[in-house]
Amino acid sequence: MGGRAAALLLLAGVAMWAQSGKPGYLVRCSGCHGEDGSGGGHGPGFVNLAAPRVTARTQLSDLIRHGIPGTGMPAFALPAAEIEAIADYTWALKTDAPAAPLVPRGDSAQGEREFAARCARCHMVRGRGGVLGPDLTTVGRDRTPAQLAAALRGGPGASLTVKLRDGRLLRGIAKNRSPFDLQLLDVDGKLHLLRTAQVASIVEGPSIMEPVRGDASDLLAYLATLRKPVGIAAGATLGTGLPFTEIARPRLGEWPTYNGLLSGNRFSSLQQIRRENISQLTPQWIFPLPGAPANLQATPVVVDGVMYVTSVNEVYALDAGTGRPIWHFQRPRTKGLAGDAAGGINRGVAVLGDRVFLATDHAHLLALHRATGQVLWEVEMADYRQNYGATGAPLVVNDLVIAGISGGDEGVRGFLDAYHAATGERVWRFWTIPARGDKEAVTWKGNALEHGCGTTWLTGTYDPGTRLLYWPTGNPCPDYNGDERVGDNLYTDSVVALDPATGKLRWHYQFTPHDLHDWDATEPPVLADLDGRKLLVQANRNGFFYVLDRVSGKLLRAEPFVKKLTWASRIGPDGRPVLLPGNEPAAAGQRTCPSVAGAANWTSTAFDERSGLYFFFAHESCTIYSKRDEEWQAGQSFYGGTTRRSLPDGGSKILKAMDVRTGKVAWEIPDIGGSILGSGLMATAGGLLFYGDGRGAFVAADAASGQALWHFNTGYAWRAGPMTYTADGRQFVAIAAGNTILAFGLPPR
Repeated sequence: MGGRAAALLLLAGVAMWAQSGKPGYLVRCSGCHGEDGSGGGHGPGFVNLAAPRVTARTQLSDLIRHGIPGTGMPAFALPAAEIEAIADYTWALKTDAPAAPLVPRGDSAQGEREFAARCARCHMVRGRGGVLGPDLTTVGRDRTPAQLAAALRGGPGASLTVKLRDGRLLRGIAKNRSPFDLQLLDVDGKLHLLRTAQVASIVEGPSIMEPVRGDASDLLAYLATLRKPVGIAAGATLGTGLPFTEIARPRLGEWPTYNGLLSGNRFSSLQQIRRENISQLTPQWIFPLPGAPANLQATPVVVDGVMYVTSVNEVYALDAGTGRPIWHFQRPRTKGLAGDAAGGINRGVAVLGDRVFLATDHAHLLALHRATGQVLWEVEMADYRQNYGATGAPLVVNDLVIAGISGGDEGVRGFLDAYHAATGERVWRFWTIPARGDKEAVTWKGNALEHGCGTTWLTGTYDPGTRLLYWPTGNPCPDYNGDERVGDNLYTDSVVALDPATGKLRWHYQFTPHDLHDWDATEPPVLADLDGRKLLVQANRNGFFYVLDRVSGKLLRAEPFVKKLTWASRIGPDGRPVLLPGNEPAAAGQRTCPSVAGAANWTSTAFDERSGLYFFFAHESCTIYSKRDEEWQAGQSFYGGTTRRSLPDGGSKILKAMDVRTGKVAWEIPDIGGSILGSGLMATAGGLLFYGDGRGAFVAADAASGQALWHFNTGYAWRAGPMTYTADGRQFVAIAAGNTILAFGLPPR
């Protein structure tokens, strides 16, 4: 029997086997998805998706068994045999295997040339091409030849010619259209967010994709070869859009990075919303992220009127003026993760040129096209099976995108990576934990070095003036047992100043040498210019407020900012803490202050250079720390002990305004409520300070005095920081509350 005949017989057998699942499919699935999988009254079709949720038969069983949270598709508690039969039948509908030839006949090389000549202007393959049509990088995997042939015979969808009231003509395709607005992607790949009042007329025309006439066998043969997901896009170029100059000095009303400004100060010059009119602030739109974790930690990014918001492994592009979605990218969450990555944490994206950069839960870095969400390149930063993950927002510096990793309590070896924004090729890696034989390894005496942690999960800051990148690092591992890591444990609990072009270390400052209390330094390293000095300021988790010279790394000031501080009496002239006895974790437990959550933590701080005030949350609390012997294991945390609350010490959260010049508290609001793992802060030129309190209210306070001027109750526990931007000439303030994005503004004029 010939190979092709045998293959056809095998396919026929598969089809017959799949038919055993037809009755179950018709009873349980057809009401939503239709008898043939093309869609029904309550659910979408799955036979011809541009971005299929399931791309392999093995994924279908899990999807049926567990459902899709937040979408209306329930989980089915069925016998395994019935689930497998339904999955077989569903996969047969999706792939149409019996009706499709195994391999299209034709010259794939000639087909690739035809594609470049007639299709690449609209369609992308492996990071190259246009964006008017869907990305075809894996179309040979996701579509049968029969489906491909049908698509080539007739171009889908109509084009629009839009005449604006100012006389301009635009031609393209509608991404979304409503009676109130139109999102138009023009023939040059530029996105236009139009309001109905701007539009004079809309004329529908033929599809931009012309049907393929005659013999298409060569083109089909080429398309059938497109099966491999995108990786590094070698030779690709960065498209036009947002230049780095507009990230270093953002246009008024833009919020182009995680912190708004590369300095990390979370201060906006916008002042349309100010003390005098804050009482008129009201919600303008809301956008829920279906299926997202209950407490989002992301800060939205806004560029050119588009807001990018994230949850774990997904990005939404929204019209920043209305909250209406433009596109949505999503990957399934990764199973088998450890630590924070397993909890579904993601803090946002970076943007440069025509790209949006996202770190996934399993430590991959992706570049998506800003107009469509198509994947342009993807790289693996680390193997998640070794406890690595990623939770932070990347940072763009010049033509590089810089990203850190998580796993800081799971025994990974910390590092920071830089990649070419255009291609995804790695440029440098800075290891925060030395290898044996490195000079820094003398600060690690014992067996813990290979799993020393020191992760880089919080976004750093950058100074174009000094040309230095500042990145905070996490705690050493095992967290509470230092017996196998005697020494300072460089470069944990530090801020490292790196040359962003090479990753070479210029200087470092270690806040907590030989940390035994999980006091990582992953609090925002804010860059401040005061009285002619270039400063770096941080309220550290260990309870001290630090001011460094950011050119040299020299310590200029270190003051305690909490009263409950038992581990050190002061920071000495050499920059090292003067330790107090009796604070090391013990097998029976040892009370130490601050608590394991810290006197401060990762949530965003704010700094106003006009007043010299630095705003942050502080926490008065203590913890009982215990240690034990522990060996590192994949898939498990590596604490080397446990912690529990010191109940007699209670716990009080305080909002503080610190005068950076003096290190003294200018004002404070006690009993703000909630834990230190709560809302972030943002200050504006309107004299306002925005934050979420511990009881679910979003608050605007007078930045000069701390007096609360306005609040809006949401009922959510906070995990994200606020930001502000303009759209349609209006200032908005936005924040992630629960799994919802809330945007506030003044009433339209």
